[in-house]
Amino acid sequence: MCESKGQVQRTMSAHVYRIGLGHDTHRLADGGSLRLGGMDLPLERHLVGHSDADVLLHAITDAVLGGANLGDIGELFPDDRSENRGRDSADMLCLAMQRVREAGFELVNLDCVVLAQRPKILPFRDKMRVRIAEILHVDPGQIGIKAKTGEHVGPVGREEAIVAECVALLACRAGA
Repeated sequence: MCESKGQVQRTMSAHVYRIGLGHDTHRLADGGSLRLGGMDLPLERHLVGHSDADVLLHAITDAVLGGANLGDIGELFPDDRSENRGRDSADMLCLAMQRVREAGFELVNLDCVVLAQRPKILPFRDKMRVRIAEILHVDPGQIGIKAKTGEHVGPVGREEAIVAECVALLACRAGA
């Protein structure tokens, strides 16, 4: 099933690996708490979006879907559908990963970058890794998260937005 779109040619290896890239940006607004990496972080600002606007989980969702050539988060969860209003991004990621597995792929690892002036991500990084691993049903060691500030430049540096990027490595299961 891993070869469903655009036949993959197998050469010397019995494994087929696919890379997916995810990117998302959401603007910040005053009030509430910040939902990031499947958790609420202490910040007097929140991300704005049709769903819960968890920019990191959205980037991960796009990365795993892209690696399996299954489209993107907007195709699966359109923002013009009322059932997606305020939707939990963890639920969206879980459903996306279910489709990825049904297509015959397993997650090897994620490498994520969060670009935010505030809050500092390091104090929350390990809990985020565990939470994302729970959502995906993988080991936390498969989840990498790094953070960068905007150095007070641009929308990130001025605390107008938070950006997340993710690369996912998928492997085709033997016999799929």
